[in-house]
Amino acid sequence: MDEEKLFAARLHAVRCRPYLATALFALHPVESQHVPTMAVDEHWRCYVSPRFVDSMPLAMLAGVWVHEVSHLLRDHHGRGDRYAAEHELTGPGERLRMNIAADCEINDDVFGHGLPRPKGSVHPRDLKLPSGLLMEEYLGQFTLGPWTDDWAWLECGSGADGLVRPWDLGPDGAHGLSEHERDAIRFLVAQGIKGNPGDVPEGWQRWAEEAFHPPQPWRELLGAALRSAISGAGEDYTYGRPARRSASLPGVVLPSLRRRPPRVYVIVDTSGSVSDAELGSAILEIAAITRALGGRRDHVSVLSCDAAVHVTGPLCQAEGIPLIGGGGTDLRAGFDTALRGRPDAIVALTDGQTPWPVARPSCRTVVGLFNRPRRPEDSDYVPDQPPAWAKVVTVG
Repeated sequence: MDEEKLFAARLHAVRCRPYLATALFALHPVESQHVPTMAVDEHWRCYVSPRFVDSMPLAMLAGVWVHEVSHLLRDHHGRGDRYAAEHELTGPGERLRMNIAADCEINDDVFGHGLPRPKGSVHPRDLKLPSGLLMEEYLGQFTLGPWTDDWAWLECGSGADGLVRPWDLGPDGAHGLSEHERDAIRFLVAQGIKGNPGDVPEGWQRWAEEAFHPPQPWRELLGAALRSAISGAGEDYTYGRPARRSASLPGVVLPSLRRRPPRVYVIVDTSGSVSDAELGSAILEIAAITRALGGRRDHVSVLSCDAAVHVTGPLCQAEGIPLIGGGGTDLRAGFDTALRGRPDAIVALTDGQTPWPVARPSCRTVVGLFNRPRRPEDSDYVPDQPPAWAKVVTVG
């Protein structure tokens, strides 16, 4: 294989796309007779056909370098596996469709500005699709047929669609990168794009923003917010049991620090604007809140609240919680009732279409907002945003 030409093409790619330099130099080339062009696996190996290197002009070969590393940076193998599992897709035909969709996502950013587009590469306009979409969005807009025959040969490897190939060296093979190393490369590339965006295409800027601020599981966020809210709750000094250090001070009785389990009130919005599915998710959240408190159900109280408060009382079993309501919304009544119980934290699960207390409550407050699109009948309604003193987590 003409390694000098291959590495010269990579250097040309770095000059044209300097923000991808870390990723390009992290790719380890492996000579292979099994791939038609160049292909990658999820461990950042790039399998290269010697005949392909000989046949391609250097500038086009540089574009293929950028194309292949884009699959890995954008985690197309992981996204392909998740999409296949969610939509119950099997077979090489569906993986080819994923490869085509992944190419559509990246090819409108890859070529041009010193990197000519190779003949036979797929672009969204070839499928009469708009540019700037993600792989998952393209997958919902086309199927395999005569119009995709020109790309039946497409083979970018398991790094593009998640399907392991016979020639893959696997996680234990030579020159593979660990998951930690792969994440570090993505972060460094994203950091370079964010620090100096310059002429970076919009698609890469969007990717860098998501790499710096990845979406986090909302249930973990809710649990973390609750743990933060109750940290230090219930701690107080008591003379009921003297402190151990009293022994060093004869005649002096020192109080000891004791902590009781925190008490949490959960206010569930049961107004007419909240759907049955959202009420079902609220019950799941109550169970999760109980687990975050170490299973102390006797310290969790639930309030159903529309325009009035319906007291459920201490929690015994999450599945048996009666959620009563269906009228208008005013969670201020729920806050007033909860505060009379002197809680350590209040969790409000709501769609946000409610007035909020003017004064800051005397305890920490977590607001879980149901995540849903705005309905047409609500187009003229702008709900009050949760106040600044509340920790807000999007639920669902």
